[in-house]
Amino acid sequence: MDIGTIAARTIVIYFVILLVMRMMGKREIGQLSIVDFVVSIMIAELAVVSIENTTVPMIEQVTPMVILMLIQISLAFVSLKSDRMRKIIDGKPSVLINRGEIDEKEMRKQRYNFDDLLIQLRQKNVQSPADVEFAILEPSGKLSVIKKKKGKEKKDILLPLPIILDGKVQNKHLEQMGKTPLWLRQELRKLGYKDIKKISYCIYTDEGNFFIDEKG
Repeated sequence: MDIGTIAARTIVIYFVILLVMRMMGKREIGQLSIVDFVVSIMIAELAVVSIENTTVPMIEQVTPMVILMLIQISLAFVSLKSDRMRKIIDGKPSVLINRGEIDEKEMRKQRYNFDDLLIQLRQKNVQSPADVEFAILEPSGKLSVIKKKKGKEKKDILLPLPIILDGKVQNKHLEQMGKTPLWLRQELRKLGYKDIKKISYCIYTDEGNFFIDEKG
């Protein structure tokens, strides 16, 4: 096997993969969705085959990488436009500790045991689940932890979930907060927001404040 050919193909494949990953967007490795992870593995396998198999023209081996890139970009675009598709493609977060109580049913659903929970809590410098108000298992597999706040009753502590996404009211999140769509519309009108469709993102904090981002 010609060493020069292998070296040349390695350099070409390196820059092709670099371009493909750049086009796919910036994400930390630990934040890759399942789709991103699968595409990354397939590209890595194709790269190895492309370098080793010098009998096949380079264009035929680069083409599948470009196709994978186009699939990933297309899915990312669709997920931006559709909340339902975003949940199908990227998955949705799961609340494992809710208002200081461990949700064992949700843990079983996610095939997540107590050892997994305790390990990730320790990685967040949390010694015990008793110190946690909310623990959310993200689609990437990371655990987001919100510690208990002193001097606050459970009913006053809200899970930081978006109540408006892409101009649509998240009724399920409102229900978890103990709020109604009517309450949301009334509060937004007080702040001067009459058209919910113009709001891309809205969240309500424990302090009783809204964070609102309008489209555009």
